[in-house]
Amino acid sequence: MRKALSLPQALPKAHERAATMSIRFDLVDLRLFLCVAETASITQGASRANMALASASERIRAMEKSLGVALLDRKPRGVRLTAAGSALERHARIVMHDLEEMRGDLNNFAQGLRSRVRVLANTVATVEFLPPTLAVFLATHPNIDVDLEQRHSNEVIRAISEGGSDIGIIAEAVDPAEELETYPFAEDRLVLITPGQHPLSRRREVAFSDTLDHDFIGFVPGTALQKTLDHHAMRSGRRLKLRVRLSNFDSIARMVESGIGVAVLPNRAALRYQQSMAIQIIQLTDRWAPRHFTICVRSFESLPPHAKLLVEHLKKHSKAFSDLNSSLAKPRTNR
Repeated sequence: MRKALSLPQALPKAHERAATMSIRFDLVDLRLFLCVAETASITQGASRANMALASASERIRAMEKSLGVALLDRKPRGVRLTAAGSALERHARIVMHDLEEMRGDLNNFAQGLRSRVRVLANTVATVEFLPPTLAVFLATHPNIDVDLEQRHSNEVIRAISEGGSDIGIIAEAVDPAEELETYPFAEDRLVLITPGQHPLSRRREVAFSDTLDHDFIGFVPGTALQKTLDHHAMRSGRRLKLRVRLSNFDSIARMVESGIGVAVLPNRAALRYQQSMAIQIIQLTDRWAPRHFTICVRSFESLPPHAKLLVEHLKKHSKAFSDLNSSLAKPRTNR
């Protein structure tokens, strides 16, 4: 009679199988996987990684086959990381962080080696504050590239906390529980702009809730500032009456000037457009209207050298923004 194999005798066989498992993926696979994890979609992840969907799907399947475990739980409307996928995401971020740090360390020795910094910022910071200061930084650091992506402040905080980005620019206070390092960057406030002849145009200030009976010009869906306005409208138990959604401040201001509706813009932008357009600026009295923009990082000391350079550059220019804000002319008196 054949003798039954005891558990201790079976263990070496399992150990041998684990030892012979070959992990067959590279840095391109890791970058792709992080893009998929961040977007919760293979389609959007492939697009962010500049890869064809079929190629991205095949790479993900090959990674799962190599590891012998599912990394993604595929749903009709996207994907969700499995426990193994979450573990891979953590290790992939460490690998990519170390790679960026290596690039930064070698940057002084190899002029042709390029480094990349990922920055997440809310709408106003992306449009009003970052372009001029990033232009100076990029001109003086030709071997450093910057990936700038617009996100809602809460999403930026979460991404920085989870190691999904190097630097964040937000317009909200950081919860101390997040344990992020923060530095002041700029100040502004949100204001209402109206056509020259509008029921609200004679007012000097107004509460956001008192504007919700009027037609609005809004931003395209998903824009960080639009999410903020939708959130505060819902808190008032209302919805914005959006006539049209546009993608930039200039086109929104021109639509307001045409009398189609009102809009909420940063004061800096509103003052700029008021110089050439027949619009009125009304101060919003809400506590969330003043915006204090903050640089946030997970840990300055752990940043790659090129990311540290950008943080120092942003901190240096924060005083210039404050001086500029204090020198801006006040809006024309509403008649």
